Amino acid sequence: MATNWHKLFAMKKQAEAKLNKMLPDLTNECGIYIFTRDDESGLKMCYIGQAKHLKDRLSAHLIGYQQRIDISLKKRGFYDEVKRPYGWKLDIIHTLEKELDDYEEMKIKEYALKGYQLYNRTGGKQGKGKVGINDAQSNKGYREGVIYGKKLMLREIKEYFDKYLEFRIKRSQEALRKPKNKAEERGDYGILFKEIYIKKYIEFKNLLEGDNDDGEGTN
Repeated sequence: MATNWHKLFAMKKQAEAKLNKMLPDLTNECGIYIFTRDDESGLKMCYIGQAKHLKDRLSAHLIGYQQRIDISLKKRGFYDEVKRPYGWKLDIIHTLEKELDDYEEMKIKEYALKGYQLYNRTGGKQGKGKVGINDAQSNKGYREGVIYGKKLMLREIKEYFDKYLEFRIKRSQEALRKPKNKAEERGDYGILFKEIYIKKYIEFKNLLEGDNDDGEGTN
């Protein structure tokens, strides 16, 4: 699958510029990051994560669609007293790599006790012993991100085929089938293909055209 690396690189640079504007001293070192915001309804929202490379991980949140926090960051943006009073604020805690799990778990508990609604799907840690929290809402956001990402991917693949590529049924012994009878053998029908190959050709064509979009994400 072709990937537009120039586009991804540009998006990452834009994300890093936003982060540098909010936190000029942000480095790519190891640590814990804490997103918080006040909701219009008066609720306090929070997402806490860990990263061996903070700037890379935070940039991934800004350009990604895999987690609920990713989608909310695009919708809400970073906090601005006038323009985005309900936007996200960001705090950083630098730690040793071996302390990441403990600090993340501690901070999640701390903010939960403060009354924050957590976007986290688990109670911290990257290994065993994860405790699930807020799964229903997080899974919904994840599914929405998957659906959106799938649409973007198919749109980009279609563009490649429209402009530069073509697809056809494989001309192989496995794909070809013999004529069913003498009449078909005498007829000038060109190369004959097995029905399964024709079916898959049509399915792929419909996939690119969006004819089979059922609105559901992939597993």
